[in-house]
Amino acid sequence: MTGMSGAGKSTVLKILEDIGYFCADNIPIPLLEKFTELANTSETEYNKVALGVDIRSGREIESLQGVLERLTVNGLAYEILYLDANDAALVRRYKETRRSHPLARDGRVEDGITEERGKMSFLKKQADYIVDTSNLLVRELRAEIEKIFTGSQEYQNIYITILSFGFKYGIPEDSDLVFDVRFLPNPYYIDNLKHKTGLDQEVRDYVLGFDLTHEFLKKLKDMVDFLLPNYVAEGKNQLVISIGCTGGKHRSVTLAGSLYEYLQGNAGYGLKIVHRDVRK
Repeated sequence: MTGMSGAGKSTVLKILEDIGYFCADNIPIPLLEKFTELANTSETEYNKVALGVDIRSGREIESLQGVLERLTVNGLAYEILYLDANDAALVRRYKETRRSHPLARDGRVEDGITEERGKMSFLKKQADYIVDTSNLLVRELRAEIEKIFTGSQEYQNIYITILSFGFKYGIPEDSDLVFDVRFLPNPYYIDNLKHKTGLDQEVRDYVLGFDLTHEFLKKLKDMVDFLLPNYVAEGKNQLVISIGCTGGKHRSVTLAGSLYEYLQGNAGYGLKIVHRDVRK
């Protein structure tokens, strides 16, 4: 288990421990092979082991590639879990905890993050699982880790956020895909629906009661079905699909909910829904 400093490795080790793994963090690289030999003998009780390795190993991290190659040659089965987060999230977390980055020699966290990305890139390229924690709450992170290591379905290395919003409040800056549903009939102009939202069944029934809505949903689902495997193949591990209407309360909330329900059928993807402006 490896990745960027500040991406949540300590939290994930605790989660792995909770689901039955023997966990050890920051083991010196030269001791890794000895440890795996010990764990792989029939005399031990360690049938599930998680080892945390990161940039704290210093220059020894460069020797990890050779260690991994020898483990493979010796027939030891292992998987690499890589935790990542965007620069803004990492900087924010360091400022909140007032900790210094292991590579920030002059005190600038940004420089340490840049250097770390370069040094850890070889591990990210080889990772079996990549989890981007930039926008994950602890409970959501736990769900992703449990899905990978206790679930029976293949994990697709991508976390999808379905986000409804109102154009009057601005397009979400972290959007990867933006869909404008302001062309659909607006419940705002229906007296008994004006003060309700797309979370209410009456509004959902109204918005979904038009052939135009169903035609759009069909095309949207087809596009997402096409894009997701290609994003996974390209290495993308975080996708934000934003759906907007005028105020972010009726049409966008309904369509976002419908897409979320559709994607829930594929347990291989991490998934959450956020209604940014529904209470404004």
